Amino acid sequence: MTSYRLTPPQRLDTTIELPASKSISNRALIIYALSGGRIMPENLSDCDDTEVIINAIRYMPEEINIKAAGTAMRFMTAYLSVMRGTHTLTGTERMKHRPIGVLVDALRGLGADISYTGETGFPPLRITGQSLEGGLLEVCGNISSQYISALLMIGPMLKKGLTLRLTGDIISRPYIDLTLWMMGEFGAHAEWTSVDTITVEPQPYKNRNYFIENDWSAASYWYEMVSICDDPETTVRLTGLTNGSKQGDSITRYIFSLLGVKTVFENKEEGVPQTVTLKRNGICVPKLEYDFVNAPDLAQTFVVTCLAKGIPFHFTGLSTLKIKETDRIEALKKEVRKLGYVLRDRNDSELLWDGERCEPTLEAGIDTYEDHRMALAFAPLALKVPGLKINHPEVVTKSYPRFWEDLEIAGFEVKSE
Repeated sequence: MTSYRLTPPQRLDTTIELPASKSISNRALIIYALSGGRIMPENLSDCDDTEVIINAIRYMPEEINIKAAGTAMRFMTAYLSVMRGTHTLTGTERMKHRPIGVLVDALRGLGADISYTGETGFPPLRITGQSLEGGLLEVCGNISSQYISALLMIGPMLKKGLTLRLTGDIISRPYIDLTLWMMGEFGAHAEWTSVDTITVEPQPYKNRNYFIENDWSAASYWYEMVSICDDPETTVRLTGLTNGSKQGDSITRYIFSLLGVKTVFENKEEGVPQTVTLKRNGICVPKLEYDFVNAPDLAQTFVVTCLAKGIPFHFTGLSTLKIKETDRIEALKKEVRKLGYVLRDRNDSELLWDGERCEPTLEAGIDTYEDHRMALAFAPLALKVPGLKINHPEVVTKSYPRFWEDLEIAGFEVKSE
């Protein structure tokens, strides 16, 4: 087993070239392919999840292995349903236990030809693409927004377009809005026509040049470092972020303003990638209560940050964490106990910490459970726990391949064991 032992710099003052947005890259690639695939988007993410989509749409092999990329599994399921040819879509063993039935049922409702080659409701899938009629479709709103985005992106290709009615509570709405915005950037007519209904007209996408902004999710780990660092002169500059970004995780800047981090853009112009400077302002709430229903991927970052700062918290809206790369609720509870914190959960959708501590047991290091965000969220703790060990650090390639190199640029010592 590979592990990295992390030693922090004496002072954190650095400039980091952030990776491109994974969320935007993956959507842009599907839309690019649906538009005819003539002008490849620029500044694509170099992460594993994006690479598997690039290879899939470029080569279209009979068996498409998307490895551990949940986004790719959902997006490619819908994409292959409207593209001629027969393909088997598969992934890692963990992927074969991540549910896909809701999306398959929805696509079958539109006339898609999809069958399970293993356990019903889970990958692998056998998909024969064909022309689909489209029309009205009802989908539960409290499922992964990636199911909804997958359906929306093929909407312009359907003969009757798509009217998507979302029932019940709607989670991760910013990710749905990001999809709609990007569809519009490529000439589609797709919009909310009521509080629970999205209408997509049967109008093909247009080819266009498209430049992808950098990743607010990746930025969140640098915000975490600034927040937990004791040095008042701590300064981190992050490149290529957009003020007014449609990325759901851009909420990072607002939540971290409650945890002592000030965000300064180069200029006030919106929609233009620019450098952002993070500084400490020392102002923190005594307790953080937040509903992560619209940004569940940030939960691990804020759990670790609050623990490191000794700030009690109550986080809700975490129901999707149990079906991510790992059961993130259980993984967090287990790993923070190694650090001496007793984390509690409630209703499979809430995490709470009231200050309860236990005896730390860090000798074995932090396990990452094949989950990139476990490594990314816990690594900044080296600022508080010098010599912190992260097991299986290679998992970061799923979203932020250069993370360990960027830590070294910032002055951390990253030693392989």
